[in-house]
Amino acid sequence: MNPHSDSLTPAGDGRHALRMERRLAHPPTKVWSAITDPAHIGQWFPSEVTVELRPGGAMTFTMPGVSDIAMTGTVTDAEEPRLFAFTWGEDHLRWEITPDGDGSLLTLVHTFGDRFGGASFASGWHLCLTALSQLLDGAPTAVPRDTGELHEAYVEQFDLGQGVVEDTPDGPLVRFERQLVRPAEAVWAALASGDQPTEGAPAPAGFTAGQAPAGPVTEVRAPTVLAYRWHPDGTVRWELGRGTGHGARLVLTQAGPRDFDADAARNAWHDRIEHLAARLLES
Repeated sequence: MNPHSDSLTPAGDGRHALRMERRLAHPPTKVWSAITDPAHIGQWFPSEVTVELRPGGAMTFTMPGVSDIAMTGTVTDAEEPRLFAFTWGEDHLRWEITPDGDGSLLTLVHTFGDRFGGASFASGWHLCLTALSQLLDGAPTAVPRDTGELHEAYVEQFDLGQGVVEDTPDGPLVRFERQLVRPAEAVWAALASGDQPTEGAPAPAGFTAGQAPAGPVTEVRAPTVLAYRWHPDGTVRWELGRGTGHGARLVLTQAGPRDFDADAARNAWHDRIEHLAARLLES
């Protein structure tokens, strides 16, 4: 299995499509059974599934021990043994099986709205597809969980760590959104390094970057929000919210006077956030 062939591309209407191909050493009919029979799906898929295997058929997705509320979906395609597709909440999953020599090529296209969750989805599906292959081979389906390295490899592969400079009526705004691999409490601890911020005091060094020196903290709600003023007309704001799969979702913004060097600030924050992400892998 070669995750380097996986891709994340725009799919229109603000959505993105994750495409993953895996060659399986089994005929399409056997692969079809493994991806459509609930008795098999539960051994490799991220949830237990019930399905009415026909276009328009109902599906439910349940994660025992995680939530008592089942998510629902609808079968959109069921063409044995080549195509199975369905909605899962607001997402769409398409599984296509094509003959490939004495085996099959399985192609998954997962379409979703949260671009910055792409690395979490990809790392999760990579492990699920590994378990599927092992199931087909008759081997145990347990696979080691991703401790963050696979997620971060996909962040780099899909170029999900870059920030943007947005033009606003008040001037340029540097913005980063980044999925991290540890919960907000661990991220906050790494940023604060034992120096708990308080309003009016200078922001701890971990929350600053070369183009945004420490200034007085204007808002602090550990472990989710810290804002400070780096310039009389400029602010930095860190927000750690609910993420996708692994840990907290970071949203960082820097605003400043109209003439501040937003591109230099974006580069400085990129380095700062990637250093943080690397440090979190070690924790």
